[in-house]
Amino acid sequence: MNKQQYRRLKRFFDLTISIPSLVLFSPFMLLIFVAVVLDSRGGLFYKQVRVGKDNRDFRMYKFRSMKQGADKEGLLTTNNHEQRITKTGRFLRKWKLDEIPQLINIIKGEMSLVGPRPEVRKYVDLYTPEQMHVLSVLPGLTDYASLVYINETELLSSSSNAEQTYIQEIMPAKLKLNFKYINEQSLSTDIRIILKTIQQILFN
Repeated sequence: MNKQQYRRLKRFFDLTISIPSLVLFSPFMLLIFVAVVLDSRGGLFYKQVRVGKDNRDFRMYKFRSMKQGADKEGLLTTNNHEQRITKTGRFLRKWKLDEIPQLINIIKGEMSLVGPRPEVRKYVDLYTPEQMHVLSVLPGLTDYASLVYINETELLSSSSNAEQTYIQEIMPAKLKLNFKYINEQSLSTDIRIILKTIQQILFN
């Protein structure tokens, strides 16, 4: 199978999973809508500019889990800044339900089910020329780095300088895992990562 055939198969797989999933989750999304709006002031969705394939910016959707304007306090969330997160937001984040709207990004072709997690421009600007190769594929909802760093918030909370720890330690380690995925990408790899992600969410 050549690269073009694989991309078409991956796109078909993404749509086959994401469209029915969005329909399936629609009743729960209505409940989430009510919970988010009643819990704190602000909109239902949090839209953040991330960097996608070919170094292009796009708006990534999440259910809002923080208080309105809380993102202005910093891009990284640690336990030390947990007051920014709403009660509903804590529940959504624990079970990764805040990520459901990214199915819209997948349907739009901006993301894939599996691929390197999209980063914000501030940190992409720090990439080396070699690291920029991570932008040669669509970003994803989950990947190897998501599995390894599922408790990233706790790791950052133990640091005296969370941003420095992220830039110097966590981000390079994530990028290595991103390249591991790029080198190993296949439909079977995607399915394996999806199943491991579901397992981690349910039993972590």
